[in-house]
Amino acid sequence: MNNAFALVDCNNFYCSCERAFNAALHNKPVLVLSNNDGCVVARSNEARALGIRMGQPAFECRELIEQHAIQVFSSNYSLYADMSDRVMKTLATFTSRLEVYSIDEAFLDVSHVGAEHLLDYGRQIRETVWQCTGIPVSVGLATTKTLSKIATEVVKQNPPSQGVLNLTHYSEAELDELLDSIALKDVWGIGPRYTNRLQASRNIFTAKNLKDADEHWIRKRFSVMVQRTVLELRGIACIPLETEPKPKKGIMTAKSFGRPVESLAELEEAVATYTARAVEKLRNQESAACCISVFLTTNPFQHDAPQYANSLSRMLPFPTSFTPDFLNVALDLVRSMYQPGFRYKKAGVCISKIVSQEVLQADLFGDYSLEREYKKARLMAMVDFINRWWGQNTIFFGAQGIGQEWKMRQERRSPRFTTQWGEILVVRT
Repeated sequence: MNNAFALVDCNNFYCSCERAFNAALHNKPVLVLSNNDGCVVARSNEARALGIRMGQPAFECRELIEQHAIQVFSSNYSLYADMSDRVMKTLATFTSRLEVYSIDEAFLDVSHVGAEHLLDYGRQIRETVWQCTGIPVSVGLATTKTLSKIATEVVKQNPPSQGVLNLTHYSEAELDELLDSIALKDVWGIGPRYTNRLQASRNIFTAKNLKDADEHWIRKRFSVMVQRTVLELRGIACIPLETEPKPKKGIMTAKSFGRPVESLAELEEAVATYTARAVEKLRNQESAACCISVFLTTNPFQHDAPQYANSLSRMLPFPTSFTPDFLNVALDLVRSMYQPGFRYKKAGVCISKIVSQEVLQADLFGDYSLEREYKKARLMAMVDFINRWWGQNTIFFGAQGIGQEWKMRQERRSPRFTTQWGEILVVRT
């Protein structure tokens, strides 16, 4: 049986999520902004056609927004994460082997489908995702993950393909012609550093050039991952599906404040909130950790204001996923770093030294109590269950504060239709 992979990529995902609950946005230019409504992080095809760039500051687009009545939204991460989960669950009905690659992309093993039926299968995937979620997707079919990635990028620029491109039936000459049109920097797994080195050393400028390169020289001069890319471009599948997500080795939560923060009390609230969220992510992957780092910084772009930045780390006695244990340390670190007279722009928390909960190592001197840790785990499991059922922060720690006036700006955020009962979509007749 020949290998066959499908890469399913949600089109303009954040914008598509907004359109799924607002039919008036279809065929209209749409933008989604980053934290604090600062920069463009998603744009519809109509907005792209107007010349708006990814990452462009929102204030630079103000004239175009007014002139073309562009619909602008703050990032609605709760909605996007839930819609992503719905898309992935829909895709899982098409195969038993699925790799969730990112919030809007997934690889599917479709080797069980006959070669003559692959194109129709891809179209069925696209139609089903649209019917179940309202999210348009592009589907690239090929014999390797790298080629399916290329197919998906090509199909987005080729409207006659109707969102699905099957490379498995391409002849070698047809595939070479396609790869010759793909710039080296656009090949999956080849970043800017490798691009510059490959171009300088062997005049490799396109995907076709890379495919024809000496794989042994590539491995010797670069890495086994680049060698695998060469083989994948030749149709030899050597990058396997990762059907089980790997636990993260580090978890960071960091956000800019909605306004400058000067008081220690507000900094403590922010760091406590970020710590609680990071430890929740730690529990979600069934892990524990014993190191926490906290950083504070002022706005480096505000040149007329005094600048300050600092970070501290501390080890816990043994790995844990009990939020209060981390909160106590994080707040102590903030108090050690805080300097009055500065206008702080951003803070963040990073948790590291992560291990599986199944292989916790107790301490040598007996401070670790299995019974006490079991009670802590039960308490946090109940908190997580309530927050999943009733919505995030239904139960939270007092150190996180109530008003949280420092929170990032989301003045244009749409309702969280699928995760908050109070914001559920209402249809009036």
